[in-house]
Amino acid sequence: MSQTVPWTDGSWTNEPVEVRRDADGLHVTAREGSDAWRLTSYGFIHSSEHALLTTLEPESALEVQFHLDFTDQFDQAGIFVKVDAESWIKAGVELSDGEESLGAVVTRGQSDWSLSPVPSWAGRLVTVRGSWSGNALTVRARVDDEPWRLVRVAPLETAAAVSAGPFCCAPTRAGLTVHFTSWRTTPPDTRLHPDA
Repeated sequence: MSQTVPWTDGSWTNEPVEVRRDADGLHVTAREGSDAWRLTSYGFIHSSEHALLTTLEPESALEVQFHLDFTDQFDQAGIFVKVDAESWIKAGVELSDGEESLGAVVTRGQSDWSLSPVPSWAGRLVTVRGSWSGNALTVRARVDDEPWRLVRVAPLETAAAVSAGPFCCAPTRAGLTVHFTSWRTTPPDTRLHPDA
């Protein structure tokens, strides 16, 4: 059964510039230079993301929905799933080299990054879903009411507490405000692939 998570239930990993709640959802203004990354290729460690996190239970899923309205390099939003400072996953949409792209960063000591262009998603309502079942987090996303797309299957096998929720970052500019419209928990996906 789907259950709405109140915006007041989460705690920020890093406080945004501004957070405003209204009848339409949560409006989050990111700090310039905010990002989440560890070492790979660039050599730096950034842990200044704005992630609103609450407990994610095993055998459950979370869904975050937001309006996709990005203008600058690396503007990004989606879901953030955290085990600790060196083990986390962020997944959603990012503006990379002038194009909206759906992707994920999976970090286990060092980060990796995968992207797939979705330019037709600009200006529309995006939902990102992370489903934790067994030893994996399965990430799916969709725009409006279109079918779900598989984004990533990542290892998530831990006895430690896991927290998750919406996130945004603005690595290259000030003034990014992301409008999140919903945050829900649901049962996990029952299978990785649809029936043939």
